[in-house]
Amino acid sequence: MSFDGIFTHLMVTELNQRLLSGRVTKLHQPYPNEVVLVIRARGKNHKLLLSAHPTYARVQLTEMAYANPDTPPNFIMMLRKHLEGAILEEISQADNDRVIHFAFSRRDELGDVQNLLLIVELMGRHSTILLMNQQSGKILDAIKHIGSSQNSYRSLLPGVAYVAPPEQETSNPFLAKDQEVFERLSRLPELSGAALQRQFQGLGRDTADELAYLMSQRPNEKLPVWHEFFNRLATNLAPTFYQVGTKEFFTPITYQSLARLAEESHLFPDLSSLLDAFYHDKAERDRVKQQGGELIRKVENELKRNRSKLAKRQKTLKDSENAEEFRQKGELLTTFLYQVPRGASTVELANYYDEDRSLTIALDPALTPNQNAQKYFTRYQKLKNAVKLIHTQIAESEAEINYLESVVAQLEIAGPLDLAAIREELTTQGYLKNRNPKKRKEKPSQPEHFQSSDGTEILVGKNNLQNDQLTLRTAKKTDIWLHAKNIPGSHVIIKSASPSETTLLEAAELAAYFSKYRQSAQVPVDYVQVKHIRKPNGAKPGYVIYDNQKTLYVTPEESQINRLRKKL
Repeated sequence: MSFDGIFTHLMVTELNQRLLSGRVTKLHQPYPNEVVLVIRARGKNHKLLLSAHPTYARVQLTEMAYANPDTPPNFIMMLRKHLEGAILEEISQADNDRVIHFAFSRRDELGDVQNLLLIVELMGRHSTILLMNQQSGKILDAIKHIGSSQNSYRSLLPGVAYVAPPEQETSNPFLAKDQEVFERLSRLPELSGAALQRQFQGLGRDTADELAYLMSQRPNEKLPVWHEFFNRLATNLAPTFYQVGTKEFFTPITYQSLARLAEESHLFPDLSSLLDAFYHDKAERDRVKQQGGELIRKVENELKRNRSKLAKRQKTLKDSENAEEFRQKGELLTTFLYQVPRGASTVELANYYDEDRSLTIALDPALTPNQNAQKYFTRYQKLKNAVKLIHTQIAESEAEINYLESVVAQLEIAGPLDLAAIREELTTQGYLKNRNPKKRKEKPSQPEHFQSSDGTEILVGKNNLQNDQLTLRTAKKTDIWLHAKNIPGSHVIIKSASPSETTLLEAAELAAYFSKYRQSAQVPVDYVQVKHIRKPNGAKPGYVIYDNQKTLYVTPEESQINRLRKKL
């Protein structure tokens, strides 16, 4: 389900129950299109997320953690100036549209009461957040500036009078009288979700399809079905997540049209926790893609360079196997120098290394016979010298590639809060320049905590610095260490010397999930006590060697990972 007018209506009700009369204590803008207000209400701090993201626009209470930028954007500085300490007087929806008004009051420097309206418009790529002075009706600032050249209907700029989005000619389903609903339903050219959307305001396609499905089951009782549906919305909320094939849906109540097709469904206690679960990975991946773009490009370029270097070194090794052939040709040219004509491109000589069989030797016509012989000797000597180093160089290239692939795997599972640690690691390893050497060193990020079915603690490193810290310093020698076999991935530690078989399998699923092969079946995972692990001198972060291991084969499932995460 999209965040449609129906969901907006219900979210406004939920927010009113929890936030009304609360005081704004903090404001943050962790990402360009998102604002977080910390509101103290009913003896508890609530994080209110306002998102004008073009794909994930929404308003909700959230438990997600956010990292703030080093330099606050201008928009959040303006909000702090006007809203810190303000009281939330009212939360309302504009008709049944995806527009929410947060009315605040506060006293200015002179002690006069200011009435401010924070408006959130959830309209796809046109979504925005703006603050308006209610007395003057003028915009103080907007998170996205829209001028008259971009939108002829209205401008969203500081100092401009606020103009609401255009009104629709459809009917508000929460306010429509029975007669109007009956007439509109009777006029439908067909009983479909699209037809209902053209008649009633704020119906997302999933909601409209559900209404159409319910009415099609009882075609002669359309109005009673309508009442039943909206009564359930008012009195029997059941926030639900559905997995239908490759698509995911969230709904405020159970939808029969989705339940009959869903392979998986989950109930949530409230709308906000449903949205946290639905959007967490999607929004995190999008933020990582935005913020980690530079890191991903840098690592991929380094990988490409090292793979090319490895291919050249492997070719040199292969050529070195033929080094003896170059020496023999040089010897033959020197021995039969008088038989080699000047300016020839080839010459046939009796090869006394091979029972005098005839051997064709390629020549450079621009060189004398003696110079051609010396050229073969030089090539032989070069390959002979190279072979002394080439095995070491190949091993170095392979280690570099393995390390970079591990970083790529970590970027695939990293959240926004993990990016700083990965950036620091790449800077330490010399892949990135230290852009701000005087910056205060941040507290190191911590491994993620999980809990097995029998209550055993399991720790998972989310980057190579964490992996080293976790395995080599935090873990006890008797703890169990797991890692996907020969695959870039996270170090996993079971905080037990003799875990149950269930815990071992669950930890193996974590190791498989937090690896390059997280989408694969039957992923091999090695496990061994920490005392059998050692790190070679000079090895890259996260690289260890081990022995006495055993191997499990598991298929990671995201639902199982989330269950282990939620238990803690």
